[in-house]
Amino acid sequence: MKEFDYIVVGGGSGGCAMAGRLSEDPKLSVCLLEAGGSDDQMLIRVPFCTVVMLPTRINNWAFETVPQPGLNGRRGYQPRGKALGGSSSINAMVYMRGHPSDYDHWAALGNDGWSFRDVLPYFRKSENNEDFEDEYHGRGGPLNVARLRSMNPFQEIYLEAARQAGFKLIDDFNGADQEGIGIHQVTQKDGERWNAARAYLTPHLASRSNLTVVTGARARRILFSGKRASGVEFQRGGEIHDFRARCELILAAGALQSPQLLMLSGIGAGAELQKFGIPVIHDLPGVGKNLQDHPDYVFNYRARSLDLLGISPGGAMQLVKGIGRYRRDRTGMITSNGAEGGGFLRRFPDSPAPDFQLHFVVGLLDNHVRRLHWGHGYSCHVCLLRPKSVGTVSLGSADPVAAPVIDPRFFDHPDDLDAMVDGFKLTRKIMDAPALAGIRSSEIYTAGIESDDAIREELRNRTDGIYHPVGTCKMGIDAMAVVDPQLRVHGVSGLRIVDASIMPTLIGGNTSAPVMMIGEKAADMIRSDAARAG
Repeated sequence: MKEFDYIVVGGGSGGCAMAGRLSEDPKLSVCLLEAGGSDDQMLIRVPFCTVVMLPTRINNWAFETVPQPGLNGRRGYQPRGKALGGSSSINAMVYMRGHPSDYDHWAALGNDGWSFRDVLPYFRKSENNEDFEDEYHGRGGPLNVARLRSMNPFQEIYLEAARQAGFKLIDDFNGADQEGIGIHQVTQKDGERWNAARAYLTPHLASRSNLTVVTGARARRILFSGKRASGVEFQRGGEIHDFRARCELILAAGALQSPQLLMLSGIGAGAELQKFGIPVIHDLPGVGKNLQDHPDYVFNYRARSLDLLGISPGGAMQLVKGIGRYRRDRTGMITSNGAEGGGFLRRFPDSPAPDFQLHFVVGLLDNHVRRLHWGHGYSCHVCLLRPKSVGTVSLGSADPVAAPVIDPRFFDHPDDLDAMVDGFKLTRKIMDAPALAGIRSSEIYTAGIESDDAIREELRNRTDGIYHPVGTCKMGIDAMAVVDPQLRVHGVSGLRIVDASIMPTLIGGNTSAPVMMIGEKAADMIRSDAARAG
């Protein structure tokens, strides 16, 4: 049995930020446990390899939802990163924060210290932005943010289509105004993925003797002394180990697995835990409730252009050339994140914030790359940013190796489907603008779908999540809250949660950078608490 001051369970965006920041103090011993392997792999560092990992179990938990009535009984796909860096090691590297009103809403719910004014300094602290340095952006932080180096001409074609459709263009989705169509900034440096591990963790492994990282360590349960979290039991290489935390245990396993681990450890709705024979440490009914994710629909088009990713002899030649270019100067198609373009659109002129987010992909992205097409093409996602449908994560058994039971309940609230009909129509205006319509050779799924009823049925047939689950251990002061505004788990001591599960409501954007912000802020909270106690 080993002892550390702080143990972080989960090496994703929040966990890496926590372990990296806490270990800056050489007087503290910090251990991070990650179920996956190292992030020092070509598949992770080379951006193009995202398309290889997404539909597989390579560095990926590759969960599925239960059958979704709102999706005509289909199961949704829930990829989650399984390597140092977590989902920041397999995502599309889009740097996005959400809308300021999202954080102000958190504060209005009783979460003091979580308004946009409060969290902006932590976004800036984490960031090294190569292009922007102003009141919204930082320089010198560990997370490198840069423009794409793919030099794909379809970026300008996409922007021209947006102009033709009457939408404004925007250069910075994380500045004073989020609304508009533009090209993403990405978490890359010199054409390589810059995940949470490269930002916060791996550069310090050789120089910080107080920082221990254990990979291949799958947490089984949190250990308690009475109602105080005292350590964690994990499995590694067929053996069971116990590590003890002198100060705090920090749970950062993500919105799907943090609630699962709490429930396996006896924290959750007591009656539900007793069904599986799990002794109840603390009856906390909100654990696993409040699951939220962005429902997402993808338009797919064929087009005869080798500037687009695809499967063909010409495409194979382009790939070979792209690999050579990448080796020479880290530019070109191999640096592409796939989802090169983006956008935020309002449903109504008086909407207080954008209602829809777009991701324009320079390739055919069909069913999470699990359905392949011969030839070349492009795609465009549209997702609903603040859905009203709320789901759950629950246990299927007391076996810690079993997958959690994931039920997002997509389109459970009828307003979500109605809103997505409007999002479908807005996105189609851009896709049907001359700049793009003149290039495509066919629509794969949407040709002839015009009426609202036909659009609803198409949405039910092909909508899924866009990999942004949050909320299952929500922060708050109400009866269903799991953590307080200091991220301490209600009803027990020595235990915090630092990942997307603490978000009380879904933000309007991608979740990786916000979770790193949460890690930055939580590290300051822990330091402040320790200073007061000392």
